[in-house]
Amino acid sequence: MRTHLSSAIYSLLFLGHASLAAIYTNPSSVLNNTYDFIIVGAGTAGGVVAARLSENSLLRVLVIEAGPADTGSDSYLIQTPFLGGQAVGTRFDWNYTVVNQAGLDNRNFAFPRGHVIGGSSAINNEVYFRGSSEDFDLFAEISGDNGWSWSNMQPYIYKACYTNEQHVSAWNNQSDVGKYNSSVHGYGPLLSSLPVNNSILDSVVINSSQQLYQQYPFNLDFNSGHGLGIGWVQNTVGNSARSDSATAFLTPAATSRPNLDVLLQTQVISLIQTAPATFKGVQISQGPSYPKFKLTAQKEVILSAGAVGTPQILQLSGIGQKSYLKSLGITPVVNLPDVGQNLQDQPIVMIQYSVNGSTLNPFLNDPAAFGAALAQYTATRTGTMASSCLINTIGFLRIPKNDSIWMSFSDPAVGPNSPHYVIAFLNAYGANPGQALQMPGDWITVATTLQSPTSRGSINIISSSPFVYPSINPAYLSTSSDIGFYREAIKYMSLFLTANPWKGFLLQPYPDAANLTDDTAIESYLRKFATTIKHPVGTAIISNSSSSVGVVGSDLTVKNTHGLRIVDASVIPRAVSGFPQARVYLIAERASDLIKAKYSL
Repeated sequence: MRTHLSSAIYSLLFLGHASLAAIYTNPSSVLNNTYDFIIVGAGTAGGVVAARLSENSLLRVLVIEAGPADTGSDSYLIQTPFLGGQAVGTRFDWNYTVVNQAGLDNRNFAFPRGHVIGGSSAINNEVYFRGSSEDFDLFAEISGDNGWSWSNMQPYIYKACYTNEQHVSAWNNQSDVGKYNSSVHGYGPLLSSLPVNNSILDSVVINSSQQLYQQYPFNLDFNSGHGLGIGWVQNTVGNSARSDSATAFLTPAATSRPNLDVLLQTQVISLIQTAPATFKGVQISQGPSYPKFKLTAQKEVILSAGAVGTPQILQLSGIGQKSYLKSLGITPVVNLPDVGQNLQDQPIVMIQYSVNGSTLNPFLNDPAAFGAALAQYTATRTGTMASSCLINTIGFLRIPKNDSIWMSFSDPAVGPNSPHYVIAFLNAYGANPGQALQMPGDWITVATTLQSPTSRGSINIISSSPFVYPSINPAYLSTSSDIGFYREAIKYMSLFLTANPWKGFLLQPYPDAANLTDDTAIESYLRKFATTIKHPVGTAIISNSSSSVGVVGSDLTVKNTHGLRIVDASVIPRAVSGFPQARVYLIAERASDLIKAKYSL
């Protein structure tokens, strides 16, 4: 059964500091205004850091989360595995929007980020892939700290007592033999599993990989550090429910330890300078018309507000590009021009095909069947809803060396064993923005993601008010390299669909994709329909501690400051070769150890 804030624990919100940790929803109720550590954000990283630091009973730790608890009548959108991603656009989402994207026909669209305990790990699509070993090694190289390398991060994966993740069986106890590698998983609190309800589509994908093994080889487990091939999706699902930073780390700690407090529904509006270049205080409020409060950390403030929230808080606090802050009436305190810059996200586009075979599309279009499945899940935690089974198979792939694109562009991937693009196979009709939301009959969708973009965007505040959303500009497809590699990715995705197993199963593409036969048509389709896969990184990038560029040093402390550290996706210097949540979990694990080591905890 999923661990969550039960009604009994939740009642502590109104009782002040109980014998266990206190969970507050009103800052005026917080009994202590001084802690050893204040963690800003209860998301993917923040939940881990809070749980690991509070293991020391002598420390006082506070987590401040702008969003609500993962409870209430609509919390099934978070908890139910099959509904992964359906909490987007609800109260559990910040509901950001990107600025008009010149590279995408001047369109704008939603930019989801978690606004709930658990953060984006509570509203994402539950995919767990660490990415290639080269990704970790690049992080180590850029930071100048080999402790971030793939080989040295193994203790947090599977070799030590305090590992981060473990693989578990799905709700129906299906056999996972031949679908994953048990030796690359550990015994941590975060649960991952393989989807159930395997389909005709899954067989076609795996059989096609076997036929075209040289270009589309089968990969037993993408969490092994080997980042290429076709394989089975692993999801953050266990015990028939989503496993996220809240359920695996923060909530168990907060409901069992008296030294860990959690303050919900409260926004950190700025950092407070407690001494020259020292930021050990935070100012908090619940809205522009609500009172402000101040809290102090004796050791550190740890920003885990994510790729959007962290640069916003830094800039509001006078940490960023000096001249830009002045233009908004903010007094510059620390000049770090890279704050909010270097934003990278991965665009995704759907191509749909009618098929001769059974898919989940009729089920999704049948309210009665869907409702019955949801009722079964609610009552017994079994059935279709107990697994994330829309996407069961996926491919992380490279453009071949003999492609003509290499005459024009250098390799954008982090290394020769890292992907240029991803193809994911959806056993239903999935719409792009601007397309019909539903289609009758049996359909599949092949989603193609540009995994190694060279485009760089930014996140910048546009007001000195902390309650005004920042400008979010991922600058999708703003380089000729990106559009070139994305075009080739669509071609090689189409090539995969010509393997013999697709014959007789694959029928016609959706009309919008009927004429993707040349570069011009493919580029037009990409610019018309591509959107965010929701993987932003890079807005507070790591670099060597002695370097004049970057925002944090190798230990994730903010450059030219004291008492301030960042632990979230904003420090990642390049778009990840896997999926970000797995990387962020592991970054948070090592960051916790770095903090403990600094203070001999």
